[in-house]
Amino acid sequence: MFDAVMNAVRPAQAPVDHVELPPTRIGVLLANLGTPDGFTYWPMRRYLNEFLSDKRVIDYSSWIWQPLLQLLILSRRPFSSGAAYKSIWNFEADESPLMTITKQQTDKIRSELTAKFGDQVMVEFCMRYGNPSTQSKLRSLSAAGCSKVLFFPLYPQYAGATVATANDQFFRALMQEKWQAASRTVPPYFDRPEYIDVLAKSVERAYTGLEERPDVLVCSYHGLPKRYLMEGDPYHCQCQKTTRLLRERLGWREEEITTTFQSRFGPEEWLQPYTVDAVAELAKAGKKNIAVCAPAFSADCIETLEEINEEIKESFLVAGGKSFTYIPCLNDDDAHIAALVSIIVDNLQGWIQ
Repeated sequence: MFDAVMNAVRPAQAPVDHVELPPTRIGVLLANLGTPDGFTYWPMRRYLNEFLSDKRVIDYSSWIWQPLLQLLILSRRPFSSGAAYKSIWNFEADESPLMTITKQQTDKIRSELTAKFGDQVMVEFCMRYGNPSTQSKLRSLSAAGCSKVLFFPLYPQYAGATVATANDQFFRALMQEKWQAASRTVPPYFDRPEYIDVLAKSVERAYTGLEERPDVLVCSYHGLPKRYLMEGDPYHCQCQKTTRLLRERLGWREEEITTTFQSRFGPEEWLQPYTVDAVAELAKAGKKNIAVCAPAFSADCIETLEEINEEIKESFLVAGGKSFTYIPCLNDDDAHIAALVSIIVDNLQGWIQ
């Protein structure tokens, strides 16, 4: 990170006793969902408590939800969730794959923006839940002289439970600053041509390496309660459009690709079809060879590495499927980084030449 103290100077025309300030620059703060600090009970409980207490995620009345969460769910779920995280944990770095990949993405984006703009732009990342927190990273950018901050939630499609809650946390962090940076948030990029193109290339690359072409590509997006759609959340529509644009870019027929939703939680109806059920139905219908990708995730995480590549895969094979291919998220692929940098540069217009 830029050494703010080393590069601090007294502003021009200021009196000799004026405090030294770091040079003014622009901050880019990338944001992802979050990750527990470990897979044992207490780190998992702290993480799940923060996540499941978010009103954007679970909007039930606190009088009903919090006793249920604190007394029942958080006494059991940290064990099962911890076991899932342990199955994919990066033991070498002692962190989750999402943390590892987000660090790699940040390093590459920082290198690309430094090549374009020198030290005028600083790049950091934060997590909505867990560490590093949004507030800590915003504060470090402010301390380093960032008078303008571009906040970029790394979700292609907008949802209240992802983009909106990340923005909420960013605005709450701004409220704690004595000297607030001018700020912008990056809008969803679900239909940006560069995103669709790199997504299509990842599918083409995966298919090229297979002995037999899959019968169907399943685009599995994280789920939301159907009620959120009825209340105006555009997520479902944006997912459908991403799949359609991907199909058109690939030049495929409609029956070669489908949209599903995963990660149900709680008793109410969620967006359908549910991935875990849909893949089983495909197998029963004679589609014995499928591929699955996860266009809603910018980086592989528990929902892709464990849920898709283990639980959903098992559902397909138990139902009679023969070949299941998981196509990894775009992660720190150079083409993905180039697409994200393009989006960032567009959103810096007017702030930097």
